[in-house]
Amino acid sequence: MPVPRTITTAEHRDFELELVAGSWPEGLSGEILFSAPARSGRLPYLLFDWGVLCRLSLTPGTRGAGAGRCAWQSRMIRTPGRRLAERVPDAFRPGPIGYHSPFGPPNAANTAPLPWGDRLLVTWDAGRPVELHPDTLEFVGEVGHVDAWGGSSMEGMGKVLPFVFSSAHPVVDPERDCLWTVKLGFELEAGGLRPHVVCWDGTGTALQVWPLTVTFAGSLHTISQTRDWLILADSGNFKADPGEVFGGERSVRIDEEVPIWLLRKEVIEATPPGEPLEPVALRVGPPAGHYYARWDDTDGISVVWEGMDLMDLGFYLRPDDRDLNGDPIDPAHAGLYNMAMGPETILELLLDPVRHKVLERGAYREEWLVNKQLSAMDWSTEGLSRPRLHHLAVQGAKPGMISQRAARHYEDRLDRRLVATETPGALVSFERESMRVHARWDYPDLGDLVTSPTFVPRAPGAVSGRSRHAPAEPGGHDGWVVLPVLNDGGVRIDVFDAGDVGRGPVATLAGTGRECVPLLLHSAWMPTTTGLVDTERLRFADEVTEERLAGLPDELVAPVRDVAAELG
Repeated sequence: MPVPRTITTAEHRDFELELVAGSWPEGLSGEILFSAPARSGRLPYLLFDWGVLCRLSLTPGTRGAGAGRCAWQSRMIRTPGRRLAERVPDAFRPGPIGYHSPFGPPNAANTAPLPWGDRLLVTWDAGRPVELHPDTLEFVGEVGHVDAWGGSSMEGMGKVLPFVFSSAHPVVDPERDCLWTVKLGFELEAGGLRPHVVCWDGTGTALQVWPLTVTFAGSLHTISQTRDWLILADSGNFKADPGEVFGGERSVRIDEEVPIWLLRKEVIEATPPGEPLEPVALRVGPPAGHYYARWDDTDGISVVWEGMDLMDLGFYLRPDDRDLNGDPIDPAHAGLYNMAMGPETILELLLDPVRHKVLERGAYREEWLVNKQLSAMDWSTEGLSRPRLHHLAVQGAKPGMISQRAARHYEDRLDRRLVATETPGALVSFERESMRVHARWDYPDLGDLVTSPTFVPRAPGAVSGRSRHAPAEPGGHDGWVVLPVLNDGGVRIDVFDAGDVGRGPVATLAGTGRECVPLLLHSAWMPTTTGLVDTERLRFADEVTEERLAGLPDELVAPVRDVAAELG
C-alpha cells in the first residue's frame, strides 16, 4: 500500500479521540504539541508552507473534550507574514523555497515546537523563533528585533518581513536560562554562508550575536549543547540550488561528510558581542539532520548522531514525476519530500576538541533502517545527563516516494535493491553509547505511517531537588512514548511503555469519526499551561518604521499598518 494520501488531502481541524485498545495509563498527563505545514495548494514544496500547531491533550475530558475522550486541536500560526497574506494574497508569490513578497519573505514557523518552562516557542529554519500563547496558541511575538539580529541574512532582502536564516532546533540552556541559536549570513565572496551564534535571555528585544570565522554552503537545521559546549554542524542533507530556484534542474548533491564546530560557552561569554569566534572544526560522516548531545560532558562530548546517509531533502516530488519503480507518483503526494534512498546509520560519537578527533562509541546500520523519521527522549536536565534509551520512529522503504529524477542524480551511490520494495514502519529503542537495539515494535500494515514520537515522563517533578519535568528515574525509560500513526482509515495514537516498546502499545486512541491528520513534523511534550508569562516582548509595530515602509507601493502600506495595529 502507498503512503497515506490523507497526509496532504486531510484538513487541519479539531476533533476528539477515544480509547479503542488497552488501558489508559494512570499518571499520563500534560500535552503534546506537533508542528506541521499547512497545505495551501500554492507552493510546489510543502515543507515551506504556512505553519500550523496541533495539540493533543493527554488528560481525558479537558480542552473541551467529552468525558473519557482526548482533545486534538489545530491552530494556524498567524505571524505578521501570515496576516499580511490573508489581506493581500496576490502579493505573495509561490516559489520552490517558499513565498516571496514586496514585504519580504514571511516566517512560516512550521517545523518544531520548543517549550521553555511555561513558555512555548515554534521554529523554522528560514525565520526567527516565534512565541505562542501556551493556552490559546495565538501568536505573541517573534524573538529579537531585526536590528539586534544584524538585519536580514541577505542584504536588501525583506523590508517589513526580514529574512533570518536560522535553525529549526535552538536549545534552551537550563543553567544560564537563555536560548542559544544561530543566524546564517550570506557572504558569497567569502565562500557562502557565515554562521553567527545568537543568545537571547528571554526578555525584551535585544540579542547577543557573535560571527564565526568559518564559512560553508549548507544549513544549520540543528544545534546541540552540553553543559560547557555548543555544537553546530552543517545539516548536509539540504542544500539550496540557485539554478533550481531560477527554473533549472537540480544539480547540487548532498555531501558524504560534513563540518561540525565546537564552541566553549565560557569563551563565547568572555568575547564581546560582534567579535569573531573561532570554533574547533571537525568532520563527520554521514550527514545528519538531527543530533543530540549528552548534557554532562565530564567524560567528553557525547552525541547521538542520526545519520541521513542518502536523504536529499532538496528534492521534492512533482506532479509529473515517476517513482523509483517507474510508476507515476500519486498526485496527492506532489509537494512532499523525496524519501530516503537507502539504509541509514545511527551513531554515538565522542567529539574530542583537544585532539581534534571524532571517535565512534557505537553504531547501528541494517537494511531495515530506512527513513529514520524522528526521535523521542527524556529532555529533562537529569535525563540528558544520564541518558539510557533513545527512541526512534522508522518509516521503512517507500519506493513510491523516491522520484526517478533523484535516483538518476545519485545513480553512482544508490543500491536500488535496498529500497525497491516497500517495508513497514517500526518504533525502536536504542541503548545509549553502544547503539544496540534494546527493543523494537514493527507495524504489520503497510498503510500505517508512523511519525513524530514523543517521550512523556512518568510522575514529572515528583522527586525533590530534581528539575521540574524529570521523571523519578531519568534517562528515557521511565515514562511513555506516544506515537501518532497516520492512515487513510483514520489517525491512531499509540502509547508505549518507554522501558519496553517491544511489548507493543499499552493503549491506543482513535478519532471518534475516523478523522485523518495531515503531515506532522517535530513534536514536544509540556505540562498543561494556561497563563502567559509576563515579560517585555517584541511588537511587530516596533519594526514598522517609515524607512522600512518606504519603497512599498502605496496600496501595500495600509495592510502593514493594519497588522501592526492588530498586533499592538
